[in-house]
Amino acid sequence: MTLTAASQELFDRARAVSPGGVNSPVRAFRAVGGTPLFMRSGSGAWLTDVDGNRYVDLVGSWGPMLLGHAHPEVLAAVAEAVARGTSFGTPSEPEVLLAEEIVARTSAEQVRLVSSGTEATMSAIRLARGFTGRDKIVKFAGCYHGHVDALLAEAGSGVVTLGIPGTPGVPAHVTADTIVVPFNDRAAVEAAFAAYGDQIACLITEAAAGNMGVVPPEPGFNGFLADICKRDGALFISDEVMTGFRVTRSGYWGLDGQQEGWSPDLVTFGKVMGGGFPAAAFGGRRDVMEQLAPVGPVYQAGTLSGNPIATTAGLTTLRLADTDAYARLDAASLQLRGLVADALDSAGVTYSLQNAGNMFSVFWGAEQPVVDFAGAQAQESWRYRPFFHAMLDAGVYLPPSAFESWFVSAAHDEEALTRIAAALPGAARAAAAAQAPPAPA
Repeated sequence: MTLTAASQELFDRARAVSPGGVNSPVRAFRAVGGTPLFMRSGSGAWLTDVDGNRYVDLVGSWGPMLLGHAHPEVLAAVAEAVARGTSFGTPSEPEVLLAEEIVARTSAEQVRLVSSGTEATMSAIRLARGFTGRDKIVKFAGCYHGHVDALLAEAGSGVVTLGIPGTPGVPAHVTADTIVVPFNDRAAVEAAFAAYGDQIACLITEAAAGNMGVVPPEPGFNGFLADICKRDGALFISDEVMTGFRVTRSGYWGLDGQQEGWSPDLVTFGKVMGGGFPAAAFGGRRDVMEQLAPVGPVYQAGTLSGNPIATTAGLTTLRLADTDAYARLDAASLQLRGLVADALDSAGVTYSLQNAGNMFSVFWGAEQPVVDFAGAQAQESWRYRPFFHAMLDAGVYLPPSAFESWFVSAAHDEEALTRIAAALPGAARAAAAAQAPPAPA
């Protein structure tokens, strides 16, 4: 496959006007090498780059494209909404309809719409502090909650992908009230609450970690977190920006809390609920949410929050995400995981393939399931670079980082899966043949 002629030219131009030539760091291909591809269009399970090359997409805009790219009903709804105007700075009907849909599907009694996952988690933390009158927060190493200053301590996603050792630009006092503990470690959580329980405003966790690779919570772990927060008067924030409306119509709570009888005090959403547009939300208990202005004293605002185009796209996506759509999504993920496992086994690659519902990723060289950030960092991530490029050359677009989730859509049909199946054996052999980089001097 001929790659990157037009992409290289665009990348050269982009680097002159944007830091690193990108508007989000992982897109720069630093972890895998080479020139990032500039995409021209998407349709269903496929992307087409500016050179005219076509790829099966396993990124899905990092999760939002649950139904695939350019779904005709979503496009039609958006076109109709655009014709009415793109932004009003006033309330509009689509934002009410989307909020009603979210409340109907989840544990949240009220929601506030915002424009990004980072904004959602930032606002949820502020609300928790305002509601409790406390300052400290607990987070887990490897969990990424957007680029909020206080939450970048030991974060996953691009921070670990790029090997950034700390959080330059974040004053020490901003993270002084952030307590970081290992994921899936009950004893560490107990110790944190024993030491600081009456000072902890909230504990925030990814409902299932997807930003250090996919690391699901151990059975009962989220319920344990909900209980310990309730015991000590802190709020439990479940970050479902990634998992929300993707792994079930109710998010990971539909696989976990709904079954076990617990609910988070606050929950954050994003990605799928925007249908490919910038939209996110935070919500939860009514008594907590009503501390927000204009009802309560905790201030939060946004000029484009509840944008009528974004809310129309999100609402249409959620309404189309019916039982049949989730069945197709889950079946495609299950089949693809089997294909990956078969190829890696045949090539003699040691790995742990882990999933949270239909989200999954590979931990290279892992002999046991990875349960925390230390395990994720210990993987042989250098095997991913040749694997990634072999897949790319064969027409399959993977996340350009070993620390990110793979996403399928309800549009991944037999044609797409056949393309992936043909690409995997060669890519697995490339991973098997990879050599570890020399140790730093």
